[in-house]
Amino acid sequence: MIVASLMILAQLQVSVPPDAGRRYDAPVAVTRGWLAPGERQTIVPASVPLDTPVVQRPRAIEYSDSYYTRLTIHRIGSYTMIPLFAAEYSLGQNLINDAAPPGWLKPTHVAVASGIGILFSVNTVTGLWNLWEARQDPDGRTRRTVHSILMLASDAGFLAAAGLTPEREEGGFTNATDYQHRVNLHRGVAIGSFALSTIGGAMMWFWK
Repeated sequence: MIVASLMILAQLQVSVPPDAGRRYDAPVAVTRGWLAPGERQTIVPASVPLDTPVVQRPRAIEYSDSYYTRLTIHRIGSYTMIPLFAAEYSLGQNLINDAAPPGWLKPTHVAVASGIGILFSVNTVTGLWNLWEARQDPDGRTRRTVHSILMLASDAGFLAAAGLTPEREEGGFTNATDYQHRVNLHRGVAIGSFALSTIGGAMMWFWK
């Protein structure tokens, strides 16, 4: 009986795994093996799937202090152009419609036109300068480009209108019809330039 008991105990000892009494820092499914006493476990992270999207951080765009100074000047000029347009149109209509306009009317018309020319020269320089500095900024790029094209087109229109100014004193018109045609052409080009610049300015007023 004693011999049989000893044989059963020996068989039980053989069936128990040699590492059954060890303690582990991680599950066997993770470690994929047994750790000897005192060994440190190293867990290798799973690889990132190939289809994981790579998110790029947006690139910061920095503007100089001069940029904001030019922008302030540009905005003030854009707000000033509407009153100048209204005054120039009114003066021009009086010159066209009055049979005997007062002596101050024409010099005033010329002075306001000169003021518009100076204003657009300043806004063209500040606008193109800032457009170049903002070339790397994708935010609002399309609006800036369309705004610049409209304002440059209005610049060209104002130069053309100045060249089409009719002058009774200079002659060169064979009859009143030719003179009136030049008047209408001058006025049409000027009004078209007013419209283009107003649309371009309104884009930036409403969309900043």
